[in-house]
Amino acid sequence: MPRSAWNIADCVARSYDLEGMQVGTVAAGRIGLRVLRLLKPFDVKLHYLDRHRLPEAVEKELNLTHHTSLESLAKVCDVVTLNCPLHPETEHMVNAQSLKNFKRGAYLINTARGKLCDRDAIAAALESGQLAGYAGDVWFPQPAPADHPWRTMPHHGMTPHISGTSLSAQARYAAGTREILECYFENRPIRDEYLIVQGGKLAGVGAHSYSAGNATKGSEEAARFGSK
Repeated sequence: MPRSAWNIADCVARSYDLEGMQVGTVAAGRIGLRVLRLLKPFDVKLHYLDRHRLPEAVEKELNLTHHTSLESLAKVCDVVTLNCPLHPETEHMVNAQSLKNFKRGAYLINTARGKLCDRDAIAAALESGQLAGYAGDVWFPQPAPADHPWRTMPHHGMTPHISGTSLSAQARYAAGTREILECYFENRPIRDEYLIVQGGKLAGVGAHSYSAGNATKGSEEAARFGSK
C-alpha cells in the first residue's frame, strides 16, 4: 500500500462513540467536577465516587449517580477516569483485585498520579482484555525508565507528564505562589484551596482531599532513576 494511503477499517477497529456510555470519575473535587461538567454535553450517563457527596443541586444539574466504593462505580462504567490525589488510602487502589470488578473491555484514564494504579496489574489487564485501553500522562517513577511496562503494553495512550506545563498554567502557578507568600509575610490567612497542611495537621483542601498516614512507598525506586 502506498505510504500516502490509509485503511479506514484499521483506523476504527477499536473506535466507539462516547455518546451513551456510562462514565465515572474517582473523586469529584475541583478537577473531577470540572471533568463531569465537560463530559455532560456528550450525552453520557455520569457517575462519581467521592467520600464527600456533591450538593443535591449539582447532582440534579448533571444527572449524577453517587457511589461509595470503587467496586460499585467500576461495575457499571464503560470509562473510569481517576481525578483523586495520591495518599496512603488511594495508593494502588486500582490493582489486580479491584480490576476484576471493572466491566470487561472498560477504559481507564489516569491523569492524576501513576501510583493510584498497580503498574503490573494494568499491563496484565490490557494483555488479557479486561481493560480495552489505558490512557494517561502520569507514571511511577517519572520520567519512566526504558523498561517500564507501560511503554510497551498494548492499547495504551501514554504521554509524558506535561499537563501543567503550558505557559498559561505556569502563569497561574506564579500568581498563586505570589499570593501565598504575600499572605504569609503579611500574616494574613492563606486561602483554603491553597492549604494542605497547617500546624502539622491536614488543613484546607488537604483536610478535604487527603487522609492522614505514612507516605506512600517506593521512594527508593524513584531515586534510582532520579525521578519524583
